[in-house]
Amino acid sequence: MPDLITIPGIPELWTHTKGDSRIKIAILDGAADLERACFKGANITQFKPYWAEDIELNDEYYYYLKLATDFNQQQKAKKEDPDHDKEEAKKEREAFFKDFPKPIQMRIDLSSHATHIASTILGQHGSPVDGIAPNCTAINIPISFAGDDFISFVNLTHAINEALKAEVNIIHIAACHPTQSGMAQEIFARAVKQCQDSNILIVAPGGNDKGECWCIPSILPDVLTVGAMRDDGQPFKFSNYGGDYQEKGVMANGENILGAEPGTDIPIKQQGTSCAAPIVTGISALLMSMQLQRGEKPNAEAVRQAILKSAIPCDPKEVEEPERCLLGKLNIPGAYNLLTGELLTTVETSEIRQSEITIPVNNVTPIKRIENTMNSPLLTLSDVVTSNSSGVAVANITTSQPINGITASAASKLVYVLGTIGYDFGSEARRDSFKQLMPAVEIDGITIPANPYDASQIVNYLAENLSESKSLIWTINQEFNPIYALEIKGGFAADVYEMLNLILAGQIEPESSDDYVERVSIPGQITDKTVTLFSGQEVPVITINNIRGMYGWKVNGLVDAALQTLSEELADANEIEMRKSLSSFLKRVYFDLQNLGKTSKDRALNFAATNAFQAASSFAQAVSTGMELDTIEIEKSPFCRVNSDCWDVKLKFFDPERGLRAKKVYLFTIDVSYMIPVTLGQVRSWSVPK
Repeated sequence: MPDLITIPGIPELWTHTKGDSRIKIAILDGAADLERACFKGANITQFKPYWAEDIELNDEYYYYLKLATDFNQQQKAKKEDPDHDKEEAKKEREAFFKDFPKPIQMRIDLSSHATHIASTILGQHGSPVDGIAPNCTAINIPISFAGDDFISFVNLTHAINEALKAEVNIIHIAACHPTQSGMAQEIFARAVKQCQDSNILIVAPGGNDKGECWCIPSILPDVLTVGAMRDDGQPFKFSNYGGDYQEKGVMANGENILGAEPGTDIPIKQQGTSCAAPIVTGISALLMSMQLQRGEKPNAEAVRQAILKSAIPCDPKEVEEPERCLLGKLNIPGAYNLLTGELLTTVETSEIRQSEITIPVNNVTPIKRIENTMNSPLLTLSDVVTSNSSGVAVANITTSQPINGITASAASKLVYVLGTIGYDFGSEARRDSFKQLMPAVEIDGITIPANPYDASQIVNYLAENLSESKSLIWTINQEFNPIYALEIKGGFAADVYEMLNLILAGQIEPESSDDYVERVSIPGQITDKTVTLFSGQEVPVITINNIRGMYGWKVNGLVDAALQTLSEELADANEIEMRKSLSSFLKRVYFDLQNLGKTSKDRALNFAATNAFQAASSFAQAVSTGMELDTIEIEKSPFCRVNSDCWDVKLKFFDPERGLRAKKVYLFTIDVSYMIPVTLGQVRSWSVPK
């Protein structure tokens, strides 16, 4: 496939739109080289992740990058030879790269992957690489720079949450984590589900494992899976298939896909499901742009369904194993017709060519990396005004200026997370220092050495030696998995450490105890730092300056407190049913809707569970009429104070005994613009059809 323009439907779609800058795509991959000529003038930025550290891009790195680029160009020429021996080429490649320093080789590999994919989607027309949706906006979020953690669920979850905060329409996830069960870690699966609930389309390659195999995230529900087919329409033997792929995947061109590579403006052809997936991402962006053009809101599920339902099944007479084609081949005219009810008009590719403006490849303005701070979290394309050979000026673009009317929002540093408190030592030496300093304990008359892993012993030791709290790595955990490390700062640090020790003491109390702590809330600010725990896991760091907003409670105690404040409203409500419903609401937030507490939506939900009093007011009214909780929804509030960030929490109730009865919605608003969220106004309610 020498040119994307030869794919049926693309030139016709380009006559309607080449993308809308209001459609935003997150590319989760390595760090793309945005200095390439194909990105000149593109609305693409790069996020600097706090969970991954880049290697130094020094003379040594660029030396090896030049070697890799020259080698790839030599291999490109060999591939065009009809007698090309693929196995011999593979051995030659392995021999060539075996002497590369591993971090540098991985950095080059991940950057090459990301650069090629980003150019397929965003490459400017008339440049060395024509992208599918050149006028859309994109943000490249590196999952990793040069580590083995490219398919880490922790990194992927952080990257997805950043995409969610950036309010993107499409997330392209290049990672492929092999799986036989089709099950992802719960925290990652929830992050994916939250994106889908937020009207975000997720596109992912199906993987190149040569058989009936699957990958995460492509196997997850409602993720648009993409397989790869050859130029002749036959599915590649390496393209994965089977299982849920057969109901949620399409095949796209994955051979000889032209794209950019780091360090040079000479494009290169690649193949694989990773090359096919960005074609579907680009087409999805164009279809969403068409929705905007028609005065509609972008609808991720409508676009996904249009692509899936229009797919052309493989003919068993033409394809030896038609099951490898998943649902079928990408059908751009069919998807357009299903989405708009109109037919795509056929055009000659020469009409597209004549309308393009050539961008010179020898006049590339370097990009500048901006540190991830509150005011400048992204990478800018240019800080000077240049002009091309046509005399067209390219305006300055900075983080404070809008790009085609779109201003990048500053990343929020606020966190409001629910979980349990834990502690870690980080190293054997630090653990042994506690073991050495802690007093021995006597059990059944026998004196034994101190055990720093025994939380009760740690609690007793810190109660007498509070200053030692600073030597521990305090963590906030969900389901026994650390998700953040806590950094205590400021003049109230002693109060915070005392509170942490009290919470830890409460967590080891019997559940029947009045002092038992089941859940905690921690407000803080995310930093760019990470901490390596004793297990080797790296977790991001949040800072805490005081004890405001830090609470520890057990579910039954929180329910009791909420019901006591509503004693007058409970006259008509069954208290037993109230307890059952309110407990169900809290546990649903804790387990079913568990999150990292970083996005505004998550902070609003978590605070709703912490401040259960308003929820209790809703339950009192609903339970008194025989209704039960159905769904919990969080939406951006259309009404808000100046300089605030307001979200509506909607609790929807239904009557389990009368299915035709209208549902009841109770709504209250939460402002999450400050470290400690606050509620606004009164609880409002109305009825809705079933």
